Amino acid sequence: MRLFSTAAVLAAGALISACASMGGGGTSAPAAPAASIDVARLSEHARVLSDDSFQGRGIATPAEDMTVRYLSEQYAAAGFQPGGRNGSWTQDVTLNRFTASNFRGMQLEVGGETIPLAQGQQITVSTRLPGSHVMLSDTPLVFVGYGIDAPERNWDDFKDVDVRGKIIVVLVNDPDFEQPELNTFNGRAMTYYGRWTYKYEEAARQGAAGVIVVHETAPASYGWATVQNSWTGPQFDIVRANAAAERVAMESWIQRDVAVDLFRRSGLDFEALKVAARSRDFRPVTLTGASFSAMFDVATNQVTTRNVIARLPGTTHADETILYTGHWDHIGVGEPDANGDAIFNGAVDNATGTAGLLELARVLGAGPRPERSIVMISFTAEESGLLGSEYYAANPIYPLETTVAGFNIDAMNVYGRVADVDIIGSGQSNLDARVTAEATRQGRTAKPDSNPASGSYFRSDHFPLAKRGVPMAYVDGGGAFRDEPIAAREASRSEYGARRYHQADDEWSPGWDLSGQVEDLELILTIGRDLANSRDWPEWMPGSEFGPARAPSAAQRR
Repeated sequence: MRLFSTAAVLAAGALISACASMGGGGTSAPAAPAASIDVARLSEHARVLSDDSFQGRGIATPAEDMTVRYLSEQYAAAGFQPGGRNGSWTQDVTLNRFTASNFRGMQLEVGGETIPLAQGQQITVSTRLPGSHVMLSDTPLVFVGYGIDAPERNWDDFKDVDVRGKIIVVLVNDPDFEQPELNTFNGRAMTYYGRWTYKYEEAARQGAAGVIVVHETAPASYGWATVQNSWTGPQFDIVRANAAAERVAMESWIQRDVAVDLFRRSGLDFEALKVAARSRDFRPVTLTGASFSAMFDVATNQVTTRNVIARLPGTTHADETILYTGHWDHIGVGEPDANGDAIFNGAVDNATGTAGLLELARVLGAGPRPERSIVMISFTAEESGLLGSEYYAANPIYPLETTVAGFNIDAMNVYGRVADVDIIGSGQSNLDARVTAEATRQGRTAKPDSNPASGSYFRSDHFPLAKRGVPMAYVDGGGAFRDEPIAAREASRSEYGARRYHQADDEWSPGWDLSGQVEDLELILTIGRDLANSRDWPEWMPGSEFGPARAPSAAQRR
């Protein structure tokens, strides 16, 4: 891979900016046509941001400084103003960073036999509990099904069983994934109860010493390589007043085959217990004669990372805000893969979305000033658990009560034009109707998320804002490809999920077809611009769990 110096990369950014001002000389030159989304600019932004010199855009690294500088310069060139406080382009986000190392005695003991475990191979172990080391010795194991306590659904996987000081073993996703006709947890559409974030949070509420999530590719929606790459490096968390009440000492994933063998040695049938766990009558099962041990050191320190915020002030209702969001960060540098590549470039995820924000800003900045303000937020620490967006949602620069709506962009289509527009989290707000109308105008069909079981609605930066009441749209191009060679495009799209997502091979390609990406950007550009020049306030649909958070501030939206 070609390596660019910082100066060269910044020069490339300057070239992009300069393109906007090129044209004929003299005062009599004809007016330039209205700006539109430009494929070459999208590709160049993604190329620069995923170049090796950006070192995988790891947070709180020198690569962050490069990224923040690049984004700030491009937003400024687009005609946007600094959107942070006191004329700053950024919002500081203070996090705890946890680096686990020196793993010792990591093993399962069952039936008098020892099963050694290696970090990143049979298991991934980490922590987000401040401290200098973790020591677990002969800790009992309890299988708690999906690890869910949901009173409103009359569901309790713990059934008053005391798991304090024990390690709970849990399944990925929620019960309806395996048997959607039960419709206890919205069928195949994953609920928040299916996310690993929830399972760790609930374990802490239950007083567990740790969590072992059994990895299975289908319900997780990603393979073991993604788990390995995401959880063997430093972990981050917001600074918590009482971390011990919200975090367990050990957060881990284990390979399915290891779990099956563990259950067998304990006299249990893993597959039979999976079936039993789909019922409200399920009760926790102790893995008789089994325990877990591990010791590892933890370097805990505070770091400051940054959201990048840019604003185009509105002309008549500047205090009302339309958001466009996406995360700039990726995994950074990790263990070398089979090709010796240790840089996780994050080209699709999410240099493409970051490039999309920059292009939207350029087009909006070149057009007539909208009545409402437009704010672009390039979030940090999405890969660490949506921490940058969580921080902004808890500490907004622009009041959430008068934030009209938002549009999130993550991992865009690089394979060509498609027939559909997938509405991630469809049915939540009446933004769906606007998406449907604009998709129809484009000659496409808006449909519910084609893979709701993956839980995408809970896995990107719109979610912290949505759960605080801001109507957020998250759409993605999907369905059949509209241009030949269709088979090759389908193969490339499938291969990304299998071999490139959260792996070192997520790299920029000059062969990308960004025509579908342009359509997706034009869709949210049109809807956002229309909202910015209206008095409309999108609303949550009746029954949405996010509506109650919005309702108390209704008087502020007129």
